[in-house]
Amino acid sequence: MAQAVRTQRNRLAFLNSDGRSHPVENTLATVTLVLGAIAVFTTLAPGLHLVSSWVGIVGIATGLWSQFVSSTTGERFMTIIGLGASAVGLYIGIAHGGPFGGLF
Repeated sequence: MAQAVRTQRNRLAFLNSDGRSHPVENTLATVTLVLGAIAVFTTLAPGLHLVSSWVGIVGIATGLWSQFVSSTTGERFMTIIGLGASAVGLYIGIAHGGPFGGLF
């Protein structure tokens, strides 16, 4: 039963659950999560609809690519959370005025 016990060395060890390092995939998942958080939190101020819309669009694009190249379940989990947050930020940003600020 000694093999059942596993120690985690760092905070993001769940991203490398297969024992190999995935720096590009981990970075994409983290960037997607951060962009999603920015998109959601900027929707709290309706005047920041340009920021929330564009960050949401970039977050969705980054999240889709991250989902395509992800290797572990932890990366996919973070990517899906970031994708959802980016989509919510985009949709609320569109409701407040859209990514073009009423030009179109």
